[in-house]
Amino acid sequence: MNTGTRGPTVRPYQSYVYAYPHKTAYRPLADRPALRELWAAEPKDALSLYLHIPFCEVRCGFCNLFTRIGAPEGLVTAYLDALERQAGAVCEALGEGARFATAAFGGGTPTFLEAAELERLCDIAEKGMGADLAAVPLSVEASPATATADRLAVLAGRGATRLSLGVQSFVDAEARSAVRPQRRADVEAALARIREAGIPVLNIDLIYGIDGQTEDSWRRSLDAALAWRPEELYLYPLYVRPLTGLGRKEAGDREAEGDAEWDQRRLRLYRSGRDHLLAHGYEQVSMRMFRAGHAPAAGGGDHACQTDGMVGLGCGARSYTSALHYSFDYAVEMREIRGIIDDYVSRPAADFARAEHGREMTGDEARRRHLLQSVLQAEGMDPAEYRARFGTDPAEDFAAELARFAARGWLDPDAAPERLRLSAEGLAYSDALGPELFSPAVRTAMAAYDLK
Repeated sequence: MNTGTRGPTVRPYQSYVYAYPHKTAYRPLADRPALRELWAAEPKDALSLYLHIPFCEVRCGFCNLFTRIGAPEGLVTAYLDALERQAGAVCEALGEGARFATAAFGGGTPTFLEAAELERLCDIAEKGMGADLAAVPLSVEASPATATADRLAVLAGRGATRLSLGVQSFVDAEARSAVRPQRRADVEAALARIREAGIPVLNIDLIYGIDGQTEDSWRRSLDAALAWRPEELYLYPLYVRPLTGLGRKEAGDREAEGDAEWDQRRLRLYRSGRDHLLAHGYEQVSMRMFRAGHAPAAGGGDHACQTDGMVGLGCGARSYTSALHYSFDYAVEMREIRGIIDDYVSRPAADFARAEHGREMTGDEARRRHLLQSVLQAEGMDPAEYRARFGTDPAEDFAAELARFAARGWLDPDAAPERLRLSAEGLAYSDALGPELFSPAVRTAMAAYDLK
């Protein structure tokens, strides 16, 4: 296709950059540093807390998250026991001055837990980690089947400010195509329960690019979501990734359609969805996120953590200090995930006092992360904040990359020099722009990672 100065070779859907560096760039840490030492000099007055629940009732065909289907008898209890042991070790390592400004439960599907188990999860966050869930934004992910009235009542009562529901499509045939067995009637019933629970922010996730999806059916899903006046909507392009259900099922279909045709179909659907939401009064926050005018100021969604410390609990969670990003081992294939979970629940408390997989954050990597996570937001980045933090200018640190982005029409020239901001086309190409900011070292590590 003719794309002007952008050129015909840039593929718009290369990688969803939700964190940098990606876990596939992490490696075992030979010295297993003590968390107490890692956090000793870190600012700890506005930390983010993330608790990971690695269970789902079904694994969607597109999903490459760290999660397993179901849980044998006793495994959820064993997992919460381990989570409690980890909380004790991490809280001790953080010390007296730790305070949390945001909290989130993710997965997996946190609402896979029954009501009493969700109560215990909240207790671990509050009593184990010292987070005041009633006083900070708390975001929780859910699926239609697990958004039951008793679970929602627990979350609302414990201070949840945001509930994110993975719908993906209101068209039953499209849901089946994405290997997400659900009926629209069940989705609508779940949405009614969420609204009745009174959680301030409802987010609905939708996916475009599903096999058989048309602009008309995409519009029907958008309108079905809009009928609930959600405070937030996330529009995700479909990715078919290795070791996922669709990765095995649809490789031939993607090859038959051709990458370029699929890219253009997804771009058309993205632009159609974006324009539809903008016309309905939504503000675009990033390529994926749209926020309604009636949304409260703080819902706990789309938290940017360029500078904030992240404390993750659970075997699929990440933690961030200024010098090291760390987690447990990572996998996508179900057998490997089960093994990592089994190992996690068997660990004594002392095992949780050290980091074991991660990647050191050099000055260059920190600069890349700050730029990447700032510029992929629609509001862009204030170069003065970058200069204050790093003592250098982004226009000099990333001269070649920014010149290339400008030549492709991805930067908003009217925003400079006060802000470095993407154009509408730049936002559309976020999943191409983000990966171009990866360092050569991170690229090499990701390429060498043995998928499992």
